[in-house]
Amino acid sequence: MKTVIILVKFSLVALATLLLVLLTGGINQVPENRDSKSVDCSIDTSYVKRMLLGMVNFGSDSNFVKVNPSFTNRSMYLEKNTYTAFIEMYKAAIADGVELKIVSGARTFDYQKSIWERKWSRYSQEYSDSEIAVDILKFSAMPGTSRHHWGTDIDINNFNNDYFEQGRGLKEYRWLKENAIRFGFCQVYTNKEETKRTGYEMEKWHWSYLPVALNNTRLYAKLIGYNDLVGFKGCNVAPKLKVIELYVFGVAECDYEPTLLK
Repeated sequence: MKTVIILVKFSLVALATLLLVLLTGGINQVPENRDSKSVDCSIDTSYVKRMLLGMVNFGSDSNFVKVNPSFTNRSMYLEKNTYTAFIEMYKAAIADGVELKIVSGARTFDYQKSIWERKWSRYSQEYSDSEIAVDILKFSAMPGTSRHHWGTDIDINNFNNDYFEQGRGLKEYRWLKENAIRFGFCQVYTNKEETKRTGYEMEKWHWSYLPVALNNTRLYAKLIGYNDLVGFKGCNVAPKLKVIELYVFGVAECDYEPTLLK
């Protein structure tokens, strides 16, 4: 098995994704017919779409594995390569006196819908659908747009940015900032004023496994459109708010050296 090391600039991938959308005339455009020899028939696009939207059964899907209770305080699944990388990162952190616990992993569409609609129900009728959605989108994704659907993204130790600004939380965050990228993990939701990205507010707890998540981002641009984002309150404003362009693709820049196995 040959190992190829590739240096990737995450911001360029996000930019390329947006350019792909613009050059092809929009999200979810049907590609032109191609010669059969150029088509990769091994790709099950129906499965990939369901996976990207969080519509697979993690318990019966071989691409996902259940997280050992020693790494989390609840029952959850992760994409298998992400889980393997996390275990290695966990061991390295423990050796440095830092413990990393996963507080949220893979989420189904329905689970994300429950989070979204629970928050939606807190708003009175005096607010428009757009106003409600924009406020919820500060820290929560619309169903079908969350990177947690992919099982590549994990929330670590705490859901509060303040936790990571002092004491043990600060030590944990500093360790992650210095070391997580060695294992393929990146904080994709950074300070927007500093990194000039769009979308969600800063989340110091949210880390994405780039070797898999980058490819999923490309696939999302090719396969998912606003016609797929239905079945929840506020789905009608998704196109107006450009949740795909500004939120799904609104991720931070990371330099990393993933190992691709052939």
